Amino acid sequence: MRTVKAGNIKFANNLPLAYIGGPCVIESEAAFLATAKKLHALMKKAGAPFVLKASFDKANRSALNAYRGPGIDKGLELLDKAKKLLGVPVLTDIHEPWQARLAAEVADILQIPAFLCRQTDLLLAAGATGKAINVKKGQFLPPAGIINIIKKIEATGNKNIILTERGSSFGYGDLVVDLRSLQIMKETGYPVVFDLTHSMQKPAGGAATGGDKSFFATLARGAAAAGVAGIFFEAHPNPPCALSDGANTLDFAEAQTLLKQTAAVDKAVKKILRGI
Repeated sequence: MRTVKAGNIKFANNLPLAYIGGPCVIESEAAFLATAKKLHALMKKAGAPFVLKASFDKANRSALNAYRGPGIDKGLELLDKAKKLLGVPVLTDIHEPWQARLAAEVADILQIPAFLCRQTDLLLAAGATGKAINVKKGQFLPPAGIINIIKKIEATGNKNIILTERGSSFGYGDLVVDLRSLQIMKETGYPVVFDLTHSMQKPAGGAATGGDKSFFATLARGAAAAGVAGIFFEAHPNPPCALSDGANTLDFAEAQTLLKQTAAVDKAVKKILRGI
């Protein structure tokens, strides 16, 4: 069973849950830093391992005129500022191979978006940085399909791989979470993370992607009960006003509930798995 490090945080399926959280996209310096500080305080109080996430560019927005972010230069500058201010590892996603080297100068984890998880050149560029790589399993892939993705990254000599489940496409405009997927992905030996936020999405059938976060606690507890390495979530002080993914983004009270409930489930489950 592999352990992947990001800064001082360890991800492994037999270790206590680590949390990857932050806004979907950097909206402004003030908003981003305020959200980062609030989440860091919640995590520090609970003693939970925490990686801050945010996107500098949302390149796959449903609508052409949707807000995408501040861009790579300003985005990485703000991620670096938060990283140094709070002393936490940071994660950001990349969409094109050339972005990997630049993002790796700041990010502790490079994330491969679900829609791009089979893009060979992107995977190779990310792997070549030597950084931890978090791959979102595409909603169009069966869990066993992650094997070829792993092989592409391993071909660069990089085995710092984290695998993230974010639900599977089902019919029109909905996603379904199959907990069997978490077990199948864990059989690779690599750490598995559950993406709570995007598992609650309702894929765009019109101008924007929707979501239903009424299931957030149920889905999160289920993933924790499966014995995963981490939980990925997005948070915002006022989700209805978020510029991206507001329908399935948690507010700070919900983030606190998430942390409390999943940590309790994880503690019990990991104890069982250790045979204690």
